[in-house]
Amino acid sequence: MKIVVLIKQVPDTYGERKLTSEGLVDRDASDAIIDEISERALEVALQRKDSDKATEVVVLSMGPAEAKDALRKALSMGADAAFHVLDDALVASDIGWTATTLAAAIRHIGDVDLVIAGDATTDGRGGVVPAMIAEHLGLSHLAAVDGLEIGAAVSGSQATESGSRTVHAPLPAIVSITESADEARFPNFKGIMTAKRKPLTVVSLADLGVDPSFPELARSVIVSTAERPPREGGRKVVDEGNAAAELVEFLASQRLISAGSAKGV
Repeated sequence: MKIVVLIKQVPDTYGERKLTSEGLVDRDASDAIIDEISERALEVALQRKDSDKATEVVVLSMGPAEAKDALRKALSMGADAAFHVLDDALVASDIGWTATTLAAAIRHIGDVDLVIAGDATTDGRGGVVPAMIAEHLGLSHLAAVDGLEIGAAVSGSQATESGSRTVHAPLPAIVSITESADEARFPNFKGIMTAKRKPLTVVSLADLGVDPSFPELARSVIVSTAERPPREGGRKVVDEGNAAAELVEFLASQRLISAGSAKGV
């Protein structure tokens, strides 16, 4: 079985995340790390590899030159090979162009039985790229799966508003997992040393058979950006016998409760 895991390098969530004046991620504002949900997706694949040594785990990332560091870490954790899509035409790609490119890269890798991704990255929170890739490739797709089981098919559960439901799909398929998946393992010394000898293939859009001029014709355009306003100090309510009424009035003014409820207090 060949499993491709989608890896994304993102700004550290504990650092300060900013956009440039062009609306691009300011990669110098904080450290770049593998997104935690990507690490959990890799852990799911590696657990399958632990139980079936014939499993091949390939990590795939699209990003700037620095993304190779995330791929090298993934190799040190236990992945067998890595693919890095690197092309200047991909700068500022939106989710549509990202999905198109990753789908082409998966075709390029070939003979893929399963693609595993996180359900939403911490920098974008779009949560739709796996589904869009599945549409490009004509694959079955399971979204936001908990407790993924991998065999001749894939299965797991999905949370719903009223509980959960069991879902399954035949292979080949693409699955996105949630943060309920196990935390990723730490690379050991042997893994770090062997990672240097594992293949890391860098490919361009031309290598994937994709017209590099296409992104200029089919991508979202950022017209303006604005920083999030600083948080204002909260309003303190001192109980002098009327605190309950003041609290209800405040909640009603914020439309957190109805005016009718406020009058009934």
